[in-house]
Amino acid sequence: MTDSHVLQIVELSRSVAGAACGRLFAGLGHEVTLCEPEAGHPLRAFEFTFTATAAGKRSIVCDPTLDSAAWGTLLSSADVLVLDLSPSGAEALELTPERLAERFPRLVTVSLTAFGLEGPFAEIPGDSLLVESYGGLTQMIGEPDRSPLSLGGEQAAHTAAFVGLFGASLALRSRARTGTGDFVEVALSDVAAYMDWKSDVIHELTETVPHRTGASRGTWRIIEAKDGWIGVIYMPDQWPAVVELIGDDRLMDPEFLDPRIRVERSEELWPVIADSIAQREAYEVYTSAQRLGLPFGYAAAAADLLGSDQLAQRGFVVPPDQRRRDAPVISFPLLAESTPEVERAPTLGEDAITRRPARSAATSTTEVGVSRSGTAPLTGLLVLDFGTITAGAATGRLLADYGATVIKIESSARPDRFRQWVMPGSQVAGTTISPMFASNNVGKTGLCVDLKTEGGRRIVHDLIRRADVLVENFRVGVTARMGIDPDTVRDLNPDLIYLSLSSQGNAGPESLYGSYGSTLDLLSGLASATGYGGEAPIWSSGEVNYPDQIVAIAGAAMVAHAMATDRAGARLDISQREVVTWTLADQLAAYVWEDLPMRPTGNRRPGATPHDVYPTSDTAWVALACFTGGHRQALAGVIPGLPSDEDEQWWWDNQDYVDAQITAWASTRTRDEAVAELHGAGVPAVPVCTAQDRATQSRYRERRVALRSADGKWLKGFPLILHGFTPADPGPAPALTADIPDPESELFTTVLAKILPAADEHARATPSSTQS
Repeated sequence: MTDSHVLQIVELSRSVAGAACGRLFAGLGHEVTLCEPEAGHPLRAFEFTFTATAAGKRSIVCDPTLDSAAWGTLLSSADVLVLDLSPSGAEALELTPERLAERFPRLVTVSLTAFGLEGPFAEIPGDSLLVESYGGLTQMIGEPDRSPLSLGGEQAAHTAAFVGLFGASLALRSRARTGTGDFVEVALSDVAAYMDWKSDVIHELTETVPHRTGASRGTWRIIEAKDGWIGVIYMPDQWPAVVELIGDDRLMDPEFLDPRIRVERSEELWPVIADSIAQREAYEVYTSAQRLGLPFGYAAAAADLLGSDQLAQRGFVVPPDQRRRDAPVISFPLLAESTPEVERAPTLGEDAITRRPARSAATSTTEVGVSRSGTAPLTGLLVLDFGTITAGAATGRLLADYGATVIKIESSARPDRFRQWVMPGSQVAGTTISPMFASNNVGKTGLCVDLKTEGGRRIVHDLIRRADVLVENFRVGVTARMGIDPDTVRDLNPDLIYLSLSSQGNAGPESLYGSYGSTLDLLSGLASATGYGGEAPIWSSGEVNYPDQIVAIAGAAMVAHAMATDRAGARLDISQREVVTWTLADQLAAYVWEDLPMRPTGNRRPGATPHDVYPTSDTAWVALACFTGGHRQALAGVIPGLPSDEDEQWWWDNQDYVDAQITAWASTRTRDEAVAELHGAGVPAVPVCTAQDRATQSRYRERRVALRSADGKWLKGFPLILHGFTPADPGPAPALTADIPDPESELFTTVLAKILPAADEHARATPSSTQS
């Protein structure tokens, strides 16, 4: 990246969400100035979390309340402010949307809060357990007859960081037109709800409350191997390959070819599979399955990830002889064109405030707080969307939401598999289209062509010459057979941004392997960090497929960033596995430097106790997290049997006892009664919500996390709020049509008529967002 495209980022964070968002900017080559109090960033108390999120940043000691002049100097020359203070904390520093727009009109601000800027929980200090619980994601993780779980690590915080990068990039692109910045509002609980969108679809269709399905039952399961755990994952038509892999004659019963029979006789079938896998090493089962085309995964532990040839060959794992304690042991999750330097975390206050010339603030006649002209940030962007299911297709949906013209390209003989995707309760009588399909594909223009024909390739190559972005998430090798591989595309259009979201990246010994979201739960290490304390790994399940959700947001963020920083011709080779593993960088460092294994801890986390969910009298759950001694003293005033005169260490030494007392207390109250009592006493607590709660809470409609289509059906909404632009409700998802045979076809002329305005807009090049 040239110096002219290096953004100046000021970060005022106190939690993982803001720190991870700043880390994304640093990893992309921008100058990030971390403003720390004299006592240091709170995450410095957690060495490896700080190192993972602070690498590549500058550190200055700057208290905005004590040195307003220095603070003003920083913001007057900044492009982006990353902020994760509570609403009252931001207001005390005059960092509200209105004051920022008034004082720094060209500044883009990313606000990352737990529950938004207003509402009953706005001031609660939230971590991923609380926001995933309130957003409803926790309800879907874990075994059905046991307590709900937060995903391992800080997943909502890291996903929100990518949402922040996406929003900032949109705002920077708009600033290139208007000269005016924007306020990007990201609520972590909204992001958690956004990721659990499939539960909302099922709830509306069936009027039932979707529930966690776990990993020990169902058609996909996690099975114990000789030295680890294997995810048995396959599509119904792949059963013969499963039989070949297991090699047991008892599975050759012809009746097992019928998926319904396999369900009916599951108690007979699964012990056979489990017995075979128990005698084999996990990695051997994984590789043998993949060679048969089965998307199995194995639960990668820290040692597996750090010793992976696949991750090492891509440069994702830092070689042992280059590791240092003050730097992450894994690299940024975007393959660099050259070997990057190891980025270390700064020592406290090692940099001075740099007094740069203030960026010129373009004159704007827009009234503060009022939407700008309504021009979408990505207006003029033409995207060719070859994405399928969620990871690729949802990336295209996000780009379409904010103004891009997105052409979804399929073949009538080989459409997006999500058109026919079946989930429990998702079938609708009288239709062959899955109700899941719309949420990832509304707002797009459809085009069906057969890339196996000369005419089909001519059509697509013609579009490539006109396009700005291409998105694909095929298995490695497919694009070359289709004639849309990066080298071919670069010859046709060297300025096109090419986003590849493959399972494990486009190089390496495992790059040809296939996966679904559940496979990636395992391969990334996330399943090894998720689960009940000391027990088997747990995945996010096919009902959520968390890796698909974070990858789609990351893909859209990287494309928007490339556009905002004028990276024409960028090749974005993103490994889905690496994106998820990157969120666990602190746990991998703890293994390297302290020999601490990455393992399930239930809902307990360092830095907060008690920290869990508790059952209530109405068969629901309440989540609470005490981060400070004050929180614990407040809790002791509510829960009988908890002491108010013990020191802090007592709470850590007696976690089981504390949990038992809270459980006994909660069992005599409804969920909402428990939350109200705890909240009133000053204890951070929220309800563990469900899809049914989201359907009745006005919050998600008002904040447009949930939408209604023109025909009244539920649709996934938006994961953020841009204060300067409100996206329109998207148009319908494209229907599947007959393939267009060649560029001379009248049908192709009709499609071009729809997209040419976007191509014309692109021809009127916008100024660089970093230079306005």
